[in-house]
Amino acid sequence: MRIVFMGTPTFAADILEELYWHHDVVGVFTRPDAVRGRGKRLEPSPVKECALAHHTKVFCPTSLRDDIVNVTLRELAPDVICVAAYGKILPKEVLKSAPFGCLNVHASLLPRWRGAAPIERAILAGDEQAGVCVMAMEEGLDTGDFCISRATDVADKSAERLTAELASLGAQALLYALNALEAGEIKWVSQDDSLVTYADKIEKGELSFRLSDTAQQLARKVQASSNAHPAHVCLAGRDVSILEARVFNDEEAPELNAGEVLLWRKCLIVGTMDGLLEIIKVKPAGKKEMDGKAFAAGIQGIKHNIQSWEEPHA
Repeated sequence: MRIVFMGTPTFAADILEELYWHHDVVGVFTRPDAVRGRGKRLEPSPVKECALAHHTKVFCPTSLRDDIVNVTLRELAPDVICVAAYGKILPKEVLKSAPFGCLNVHASLLPRWRGAAPIERAILAGDEQAGVCVMAMEEGLDTGDFCISRATDVADKSAERLTAELASLGAQALLYALNALEAGEIKWVSQDDSLVTYADKIEKGELSFRLSDTAQQLARKVQASSNAHPAHVCLAGRDVSILEARVFNDEEAPELNAGEVLLWRKCLIVGTMDGLLEIIKVKPAGKKEMDGKAFAAGIQGIKHNIQSWEEPHA
């Protein structure tokens, strides 16, 4: 099938890469180049990089409501438009521009987690499973019928690992849906609006450590964190991002109050509202990643005397 693809992050790029093996991708739409990560230079999106590597025409409109977008889509003449984490709402004109419509690979088990950050919200909520759905797009936010879903256990997977796994499942589901669509065998399932939850975007500082958090809440914040939204804390006077942590359940461990930290039997543990959290891997500001024990080695007295951790400064 002739496909126009719309997407932006790595999740979408992984799906696009798989499409190239099975269909004719005639054009790619993605968000404009932007400052990404810690650098100050404009960088292309992962989807743009993927498309250019395959010598595909790339379009980066600031708005899909411009007439030039409709002209471009008519010239590309796609059979179907495939969307994954594009980051823009598609207007009616775009939704109707391909004979088979627009299919969206959404990283949740709809109607659970409609919206911008379904993977992170699933982790933060303690969902046992996450997944992907291939959905027929309409003007509402993730409100369309879906034809196929795939699920996986969340377990202790980081947001990065879970995203990669869901991208793989999403690519497989999309290929299946495209085959069924072309054969006229696709079956749609309506969403139950009574079960809807919304995955609001992760706000700046939302995943930072708070003294009011439980050990489980902090562990989930770390699990859901990323370079864009790190789990920050001021640990023994040092600003760090926590990259890996877990609830600590050793009965012999000393009791710590919320805001206290100690190196105990080679484990860096912090006190929370209801228990202990082990800090396994950190990234101090301006330094490389290191394990908790290595970080603690640079803190005088932390092996014998309780130190403090604080909420990061705004």
